[in-house]
Amino acid sequence: MKMKKAVYTVAIATISLVALSYGLVNTTSASSEKKVVNISYWHVNAQTQGGQSVDALVKNFNKAHKYVKVTAKYNPNMYQGLMQNLQSAQASGKVPDVVQIGWAYTNYFSDNFKYLTPESAESKFDSKKTFIKKTFSNHTLAFAKDSKGNVVGLPYSLSTPILYYNKTMLNKYGIDEKSLDTWEGVSNAAKKIKQASGEFGLYMQEPGDTWAQQSLILSNGGVIEKNGKASFASSAGIKSYQLYQDMVNKDKTALHAPWAQGIDDFVNGKVAMAYTTVAQASHIKQSANFDVTAIVSPHFEGHKSVVPVGGSMLAITARTSKQQKAAWSFEKYMYKNSSLVTWSKGTGYLPPTTSAMKSKTFESYLNENPMLKPASAQLKTAVAWTSFPKNGLDAEQTMIDARDKILSGSNVKTTLKSAQEKINEQQ
Repeated sequence: MKMKKAVYTVAIATISLVALSYGLVNTTSASSEKKVVNISYWHVNAQTQGGQSVDALVKNFNKAHKYVKVTAKYNPNMYQGLMQNLQSAQASGKVPDVVQIGWAYTNYFSDNFKYLTPESAESKFDSKKTFIKKTFSNHTLAFAKDSKGNVVGLPYSLSTPILYYNKTMLNKYGIDEKSLDTWEGVSNAAKKIKQASGEFGLYMQEPGDTWAQQSLILSNGGVIEKNGKASFASSAGIKSYQLYQDMVNKDKTALHAPWAQGIDDFVNGKVAMAYTTVAQASHIKQSANFDVTAIVSPHFEGHKSVVPVGGSMLAITARTSKQQKAAWSFEKYMYKNSSLVTWSKGTGYLPPTTSAMKSKTFESYLNENPMLKPASAQLKTAVAWTSFPKNGLDAEQTMIDARDKILSGSNVKTTLKSAQEKINEQQ
């Protein structure tokens, strides 16, 4: 019996070895298939602009997904800072898996970085292949297309610039809120505030982009680019920046300061009006101890208000199939109604999906937070944020430098034309 048992054991072992050598046995065990896949998510949300919501969403995702773990990393200096970091990461070969890309860098990202398109991810990892079509409208999805018509990422945060104002201060000095419809009216109101209180009348956001200043030009009938060329140094662009410069330098009615400082001064009652993203709504509401409200973006007399859509898309830069699959599952989680409402409540950003916008939870939140309504109303006519393809990072920096030079007193016409020529030479 012992001899037979030994022969039997040897036979089984031999058969197993032969099967293994010919690939007849699946050597992947259940335990190896269930290894945790770690992915990183790079974002631009400081604690005062959605950082806490990012932390909460990532924490909830990690709790609900046993085999995928996400680590979030904040990148300072907004979308420009993230793109610079991503550039370095790609050069070193250690890229994140999901990245938050600002609309201004859509073409630059698609031309210079390796990524997995949403359609490819859906085709690769979803059996039904209907998520994108069912989740996003054509209008919203168009914001995430590059100049070649390719969808680069999935629209995540949507915003428009709006004008917040200290209603208590304006009422105190007899300023009619209806006069703030135009930039000329805002300028006059700022003069009254300065004369009566010595405080600044306006702060226009100055982060690592020129989104707010682009809206200023667009609302005076100007354009940022035309036929792929920078075109902001027109008479309309010059006039727009001249009004802005006069408020800062000549009249001393507008504050020229970094973004965080400007918003802090507004919520502390040192500035009467703040022209910034709706994504600051939650922070402003929580921090201001006065009656604060917001209206749609002003326009110049004789023109309509035109705003570029702000915010971002989520793109997949993961390299391996396992990480790409994990990244896709994380992205889909971020577009659940509950996730988007959490995101909106923590930031003021508007949801990118019709389903979330029409959800009872969001509608209730919108009614409780009327400062979001002006931005919501502007989304229907918002235009795409100008995205230069070849040297988008340099182009945006050139426009930032021009803004800062103008606000420091340089000649508006000369500075804008020089910036425009520099960008067009690089395209």
